[in-house]
Amino acid sequence: MTGKEQAHPNTTMVGTANGPANKEKAVSVQTLTMNSEIRPIVTQNAVMRTILRQVETIAKSDSSVLLLGETGVGKELFADFIHHSSVRAGKPHVKVELAALPHELLESELFGHDRGAFTGAFNSRKGLFELANGGTLFLDDIDDFPVQLQPKLLRAIEAREIFRLGGTASIRVDIRLIAATKVDLIDLVRCGSFRQDLYYRINEVPVEIPPLRQRRDDILLLASAFLGRFDANRTFLLAEDAQRVLLSYSWPGNVRELRNVMRRLAVLAEGEVHEQDLPPEIRSNTPLRFITQGCTQCLENEKLSFEEVVRCVERNLLEHAMRQAGSNRAKAARLLKMKSSTLRDKLKRYRLIA
Repeated sequence: MTGKEQAHPNTTMVGTANGPANKEKAVSVQTLTMNSEIRPIVTQNAVMRTILRQVETIAKSDSSVLLLGETGVGKELFADFIHHSSVRAGKPHVKVELAALPHELLESELFGHDRGAFTGAFNSRKGLFELANGGTLFLDDIDDFPVQLQPKLLRAIEAREIFRLGGTASIRVDIRLIAATKVDLIDLVRCGSFRQDLYYRINEVPVEIPPLRQRRDDILLLASAFLGRFDANRTFLLAEDAQRVLLSYSWPGNVRELRNVMRRLAVLAEGEVHEQDLPPEIRSNTPLRFITQGCTQCLENEKLSFEEVVRCVERNLLEHAMRQAGSNRAKAARLLKMKSSTLRDKLKRYRLIA
């Protein structure tokens, strides 16, 4: 569909970043970006906007930062913003994806090695700590850091000096550490797979990024931003049925999953997007599937009692039904096969209505 064609009456424009659909939302959208090299953080969610204001303040300090959040919520994007908003902005910003590095290579990659340190080490080589000197070192998936190397990491952060593998002389390094984790590190501390002293050292300033399912008012806004980024020469239209599916889906892969879906639409869609144009896994988001994906944390958290898990599942099911029904209680009650009075009482119990 070209920009000159008329939109379907039940269609809302959600597309190019400069399109009319965004004009009305512009005042409530917070975008943090320092220059053209940094991807903006776009949101209209009140909780996210509070977090972003905090991050602006955190960026001006030199404290270690621990970013917490599920896979795909945008932890690397936050790390980018913190670095480029700090006094270290003109210095190196080195990113390490720990989950992708074999443990046997990690020590050499991080701390470097001297000539002859091991078979094949014909020359000395700087590690990532040295390469990040003066700037920021971002350690993604810090929960995957091997316990046997954690004392060396702790010393590097606290003493600001490292020893290369096979080396005897200390090397001074000046870095700001930003770490990211997809799990609660306290659980790893309790089971002995993460050092308590290291946890407290990297957790000077924690920043928790909520999953996309907890900020659904950002879904269509982010979809618009992604579509505009992937194809700025076309106007995409999301019909009401497509919007409803996108808003009711639980997004277990968070913003990364939404971005990938929008990339697919930018390639395959003709312009006006309906439910049938969305991937099958998005369209087949049944209530049972919603529960198993949306309640991942409570179903896997062994610290919660049976009653707490039941309350979590029930609340998520109520929220899902209300979204599917467009906040129409009578329709939501029919979807849940319960009396309207029962639904009302449950909604009040979970403070989903006044």
